[in-house]
Amino acid sequence: MRAVRVHEFGPPEVLVVKDVPDPLPGVGEVLVRVAAAGVNPVDTYIRAGTYSELPGLPYTPGSDAGGGVAALGPGPGDGLEIGRHVYTSGSVSGTYAEFAVCRVADVHVLPDTLDAVQGAAVGTPYATACRALFQRARAVAGETVLVHGASGGVGLAAVQFALAAGLEVIGTAGSDAGRALVAAQGVANVLDHGDRDHLTALVELTGGRGADVIIEPLANVNLGVDLRALAPRGRVVVVGSRGTVEVTPRDLMDREAAVLGMRMPNATAAELAEIHATIARGLADGTLRPVIGRRLPLEDAPRAHREIIEGKATGKIVLVP
Repeated sequence: MRAVRVHEFGPPEVLVVKDVPDPLPGVGEVLVRVAAAGVNPVDTYIRAGTYSELPGLPYTPGSDAGGGVAALGPGPGDGLEIGRHVYTSGSVSGTYAEFAVCRVADVHVLPDTLDAVQGAAVGTPYATACRALFQRARAVAGETVLVHGASGGVGLAAVQFALAAGLEVIGTAGSDAGRALVAAQGVANVLDHGDRDHLTALVELTGGRGADVIIEPLANVNLGVDLRALAPRGRVVVVGSRGTVEVTPRDLMDREAAVLGMRMPNATAAELAEIHATIARGLADGTLRPVIGRRLPLEDAPRAHREIIEGKATGKIVLVP
């Protein structure tokens, strides 16, 4: 099969398509025929060698995919059937490939209303958004949530979850197309995060109170100013960062606010089960609607990583084998 391989950590150009043997599922594993692989920011950190946990070399990137069950290894299959459309939330062999081996626990059935390519946009973005909003921030109906980067994969997922839960949503995006996409989800107020005064505008939109919850994917750039846009007892959930940041602790003290970190590998088995049950309900009732922004061939994996790093993605970037 064809797969993207990384033989050394480094710039996007280390992503190279190779012919490799087809993987085989072992005990408690599933072989998924990949219709599309989701590209996530964490993939770029791992490829660059800057993530806290790194795979052995060489490796195939990717944990997210949408596709069909091609084979089941020995052991319980958790109700999975050959040919069933599924999405993955983890992979043993990597998903930037024609086939991927995954643990049974990381393979989830897609409703008939979604195709397999849309499944590639579900795993990491929707799990991250669900954990950030509900397991970490404990957001409740009536609160105001600011979603930074709302036109990206995690941002769109957070917007959809928040609206379905009865939160007041304000989003940010860096392009006209991105802001239009966020508005199309039902968000009345979408701010330009390229405008240095956009968080002042947020405070004004909330009558001077600020946001109860902020979903922060780029803490090294935004966290210091986020704290000044929080409501009393507000919470910032950091879902991504690419460096260090300076903050003023008084901004936290005055509001009795909190900064909460999160990282999906830290979720317990029970928390993951809750997350994917919540996703399943939202996909089934239509409140969660994965948005594919760009489909690229495997050979364009370097381009996909560059667009993620440069913040050019609107909707989800997927790689199609």
